[in-house]
Amino acid sequence: MPDPAAGLAPGVPQLLLSTAGLGMDFLTLFLLYLCSLLAVAALLCLCSGSRESFLARSVTKAGQVLSQVVPSQLQRVTHRALHRLFHTRSCLFVVLHVALQAAVFGEYTWEVFVYCWELQFQLPLLLLPYLLLAANLGCFLLCSRANPGTVTKSNAACLAKVYAYDGVMFQRGLVCPTCAVQKPARSKHCSVCRTCVHRFDHHCVWVNNCIGARNAGVFLLYLLSLTATAGAVAAVTAAFLLQVLLLSNSMHGTYLDAQGQERPVGIPLLVQHLFLTFPRIVFMLGFVILLTLVLGGYCSFSLYLALTNQTTNEWCKARRLGGSPHLPSQPQGRPLVHRNIYSKGIWRNLKEIFNPPTVSERKKRT
Repeated sequence: MPDPAAGLAPGVPQLLLSTAGLGMDFLTLFLLYLCSLLAVAALLCLCSGSRESFLARSVTKAGQVLSQVVPSQLQRVTHRALHRLFHTRSCLFVVLHVALQAAVFGEYTWEVFVYCWELQFQLPLLLLPYLLLAANLGCFLLCSRANPGTVTKSNAACLAKVYAYDGVMFQRGLVCPTCAVQKPARSKHCSVCRTCVHRFDHHCVWVNNCIGARNAGVFLLYLLSLTATAGAVAAVTAAFLLQVLLLSNSMHGTYLDAQGQERPVGIPLLVQHLFLTFPRIVFMLGFVILLTLVLGGYCSFSLYLALTNQTTNEWCKARRLGGSPHLPSQPQGRPLVHRNIYSKGIWRNLKEIFNPPTVSERKKRT
């Protein structure tokens, strides 16, 4: 394993000179790599999320166009494969989840940790990603194995008393045609788990479980710890690469362009040089940075839902109902007005995520 600092300094000007003309080609490939990761992440979120989103409608329209040219047999095979992936309980995404974490931490341990140790990085900083990983795996196991709040014939009557029916999203007296139980307010039937879930949020393919009243708090901690883990790996890796550039003094180097003029080394050339020296580390850094941004956005959305006492299911329903003039059970002349009756303030909303209310607690409040 080469010395990360000594291997750079002597040959920096020559290497930069020899690769200067390839800077744009490398950046193009690297941007394509990041865009492909983003496209895959968006596709996975799309297929596992709401069917009514703008992206979902766009993909549906594109699928309708492609159905005119793609052979019907290939369409049936693709449809069965997608249905098995996203509409039946499968461990495939759990395996993919573990494999991605193993690949990232394998590279981090094999190269980044060793190089940083040689550069005398602080040990607590290097161990921080492992601590966050342990916390994330614990939340992952709890979230995937927990009962999300299954509604059964024996507990349906009790659960129906926990939350009030708002008369807009949730109507009193509705019976699930699949489970044959009266649906409590804020519940929904999950077609993947084939059961009704109390305070249903969504079905997460990454934990292979529904997110409901009894595991919503653990799921929020899982998201936060996963984002923090990716961010910690990205921060340590970026700090290592920056330290390499500082020790090699390559940030103050120059090169000759195609016209033979001497120019200062810019960021594109430095990134290319780091990629040629540490290709796996740079690719891993690009992946975890993108992952941190995607997870950070989703964490912000989940925190917003928690602080306002909404679920993903209710948020999507509210957007759809906003364009509907009335419900079938309402008079034609009365406009549909949706109001979140479950929000009790930021602190109580957040407390409810980690300590869901019971029938006895609701009786005490009333």
